[in-house]
Amino acid sequence: MTQDEVLQEFRDAGALLEGHFILSSGLRSPVFLQKMFIFMDPARTERLCRALAHKIEARFGTIDYVVSPAIGGIVPGYETARQLGAKAVFVEREDGKFALRRGFSIPEGARVVMVEDIVTTGLSSRECLAAIADTPGTVVGAACLIDRSGGKADLGVPLVALAAVDIPTYAPDALPPELAAIPAVKPGSRGIQGAKP
Repeated sequence: MTQDEVLQEFRDAGALLEGHFILSSGLRSPVFLQKMFIFMDPARTERLCRALAHKIEARFGTIDYVVSPAIGGIVPGYETARQLGAKAVFVEREDGKFALRRGFSIPEGARVVMVEDIVTTGLSSRECLAAIADTPGTVVGAACLIDRSGGKADLGVPLVALAAVDIPTYAPDALPPELAAIPAVKPGSRGIQGAKP
């Protein structure tokens, strides 16, 4: 699957939105990728995660475990693991820090890849990878559907992405005038309904 085909999947799902968005990092952006519009369609999710699994295998070889951060990474992590024939587990916040819970564990020698939905700054990915480092498994790399940093996010391990796009982000006090003129909405809020797909 080419990068253009991946982005077209997002457009076709109404998941590539334009406006003024407050990202989870606190940064602002004129583009938001509403990945839940992708994940509500099992066939589309399967297509994208199958393509991601092929890229993971090509880069890292056999994978035993896929670990994803809750909650946004659970669906792509599960489906990518299914395509890889691997186990799927996820980390959740416990006392403000990602950890394996629910009895999940990763055995010694297991080859592990961390799978995310979207990477922006890489913060949640690094936190997820730190939690995996506390297990006896071996992290071989990370993967995501879209790397919106355009390859600039440093996760400390190799990152495979179906699409790498450089979508600008801005500090709230350093907005360009055209973005400052648009009311900001936080994804997941009711205000997102007014965005232009």
